[in-house]
Amino acid sequence: MKDKYKELLVARYYVEHVKSVEVAAEEICDEESVGTWTKLTTIENTEIDIIPRLRAEILDTKVIGDHDGYQSGEVLIGFKTETFDTEAGITSILSMLAGNLFGLGALRNIRWLDVEFPRSIAENFPGPKFGVEGVRKILGTDKGEFPNRPHIGTIVKPKMGLTAKEWAQVAYEAAIGGVDFIKDDENLSNQPFCPISDRTVAVLEKMDQVKEETGRTVIHAVNVTAKHDVMWRRIEEAIDNGAKCLMIDVILTGFQELAQMAADPSVKLPIHVHRTMHAAFTRNQKHGISMLPVSKIIRMVGGDQLHIGSYGQGKMDTELDLELQIKEAMLNPMYEFKRTFPVASGGLYPAKIPNLVKHGGNNLIIQAGGGIHGHPDGTRKGAMAMKQALDATLNGISLEEYAKEHIELARALEKWGN
Repeated sequence: MKDKYKELLVARYYVEHVKSVEVAAEEICDEESVGTWTKLTTIENTEIDIIPRLRAEILDTKVIGDHDGYQSGEVLIGFKTETFDTEAGITSILSMLAGNLFGLGALRNIRWLDVEFPRSIAENFPGPKFGVEGVRKILGTDKGEFPNRPHIGTIVKPKMGLTAKEWAQVAYEAAIGGVDFIKDDENLSNQPFCPISDRTVAVLEKMDQVKEETGRTVIHAVNVTAKHDVMWRRIEEAIDNGAKCLMIDVILTGFQELAQMAADPSVKLPIHVHRTMHAAFTRNQKHGISMLPVSKIIRMVGGDQLHIGSYGQGKMDTELDLELQIKEAMLNPMYEFKRTFPVASGGLYPAKIPNLVKHGGNNLIIQAGGGIHGHPDGTRKGAMAMKQALDATLNGISLEEYAKEHIELARALEKWGN
């Protein structure tokens, strides 16, 4: 951020306005700070001139094109920190940066592209409690043959239907096969066929067994997502049961719930952040909110691990350039905040690993569900194939060559291709 902007909260937007990009910027500044649609008599006798003191500023505008009936471009808006209620948390910030502007009639489209938080705002939030380094220390991947390597994770499949005992057995097979991390699916919580406490305890027992048999630590992220009072009861129960990691669907619960979890001294566990429902507002390239500002908010409010996309490798809609920007936002210095571990997921299998590592680097969690549990020889072999693909990639060996002496990988390549 430029030094002259350091005392402003700076947001960048793509706009399409029926008049001009400049008018769009003016309307955003008015609507999202002190203004309204007409001249006001309520400020005529005020002691201090409110408008110049508190109105958002136009920092820059860029015209992209003139079209039939509208002009498109980008605007950079600076919001005065005095206009935010920091005690209210992220809610006050979002009420301005992502508020009524999305409904302004003269704006055919508007997309929030990026944000930079000044220190005076950021210092009101906890940031990740563990971050990349803390998670690695728990799992022991800060050392070993490939210190600070990517992690292999899994989501037990099918998403629903398994009992707690069956779920834990699948988790055990994946852990024995070589995964580092296991998580609940985003819509698995406390259904009658797989109660959350039963599942948590059963998986912990199996992970203890894995530790005894292999010496490796594997952790399970318990999905505690629910309405406020139920969620906090589940958090407390998970901690009491000995859980090693918590998971939250942050778009469903709200960013402030994540901030409260991260700031609570009783929550001494990493928080895995799922972004389910994000595409409802991030996917449209012209209107809505980009995942980039969302990811920066999640790091600031305390997410230790965050799903950011699959670098063009999976089944979900993907933007490689954007996901690379998000990766940098999670890992580059941001005041004193710890780094958030980027997670790639959705339709991944062994053949995808070389490109995932190419784009994601070593600070990457590769989450495979069907790509492990759909292996023709079962979950354990599927996990082994994923680990073998990672080992081959880290050693600079092609998957085809490595598969000649690793049947699990060979079988995966035979089924899903390379």
